[in-house]
Amino acid sequence: MFGRMDQSMLKSLDARRICIIKPSALGDVVQTLPLLPVLKERFPNAHISWVINHRIADVLTGHPNLDEIVPYYRYGRALKWMKLLWKLRCHRFDFVFDLQGLLRTGIMAAATRAPYRVHLETAREGSAFFGNIQLADTSKFVPAKLRYWRVAEALGMENRKPETIVSIPAADEEWAERLQLRFGQPFLAVSPGARWETKRWPAEKFAAVVAKAWRTWNFAVVIVGSSKENSLAENCYHAIRKYVPAAKVENLTGRTTIKQLAALLKRSTILLSNDSGPMHLAAGFHTPVVGVFTCTDPYRSGPPESCHQFVTSKVSCAGSYRKRCPYADKKKLACFDEIDVERVWKSFYHCMNRNFAVPRAA
Repeated sequence: MFGRMDQSMLKSLDARRICIIKPSALGDVVQTLPLLPVLKERFPNAHISWVINHRIADVLTGHPNLDEIVPYYRYGRALKWMKLLWKLRCHRFDFVFDLQGLLRTGIMAAATRAPYRVHLETAREGSAFFGNIQLADTSKFVPAKLRYWRVAEALGMENRKPETIVSIPAADEEWAERLQLRFGQPFLAVSPGARWETKRWPAEKFAAVVAKAWRTWNFAVVIVGSSKENSLAENCYHAIRKYVPAAKVENLTGRTTIKQLAALLKRSTILLSNDSGPMHLAAGFHTPVVGVFTCTDPYRSGPPESCHQFVTSKVSCAGSYRKRCPYADKKKLACFDEIDVERVWKSFYHCMNRNFAVPRAA
């Protein structure tokens, strides 16, 4: 549809209006955030927009390097879709970065009629057809955080240190501080949910690890997640109460905004999580993470490992990125059984020692 161009030209081009198309998911959006300071430094006078799913758009509000949030409503009337495409057309963008790589985002990129439309090698559903610059070394085997950073490299900004900025309003910081003061002790955050069935290591096992942590460091516990994960969170909450009745436990699943969640994760001592959005949000604040990876690969999907620990499954289909388990027999979700509590606990203990020198005894 459009003539192809070489990415080398990106280092010499200028731009007045730039659009990032990255609607979801929360973890991927957080991993893309380091591009905003890069774009603002490379194009200081440019107007920068971001197309994002309206459900998670708040993660971008208040960002000092972003001029406009363009909300995308995945489910709704065709009229909203047409209005979005018309809005993108009227903006007259110079650069468009389609970092989602799906048919709908390819159509968004095409609607802008921008002269430079950049996409990754991971583009699928025919979305690459609508772009004209493909960034090299951005296949699915390249870690996600590096795939997005290829944009910075293509713009000649590879030497800039990646920086994740999430602007948290003072009211949300104060809310998290009051919660922390109420606990009167350090707290760990737990995120037992995940969008995919195959990512959800059992909530009861999370509770068993939390119980060991409480006996060792006397942590208070905050369970976090989206409203869709309420059932999992309730199971985790009741299991923790069963294992360690004296522990201070607060289940805030489905009860926080994204900014409140960010404020909590920023203040927590450590996060125990599946491969999920909260994992990347916590890592963005340099909060140590212990991540459980069943069907995904921490090398490809996890945050940088400087202060984190990851536990991966060793079953034959580990890292297959299947949203649903392909087995219906006794092998179904075998990765959940293969990763036992003791292995995750050892990683948790090691992470605490690694980041805080010595364990803080109860």
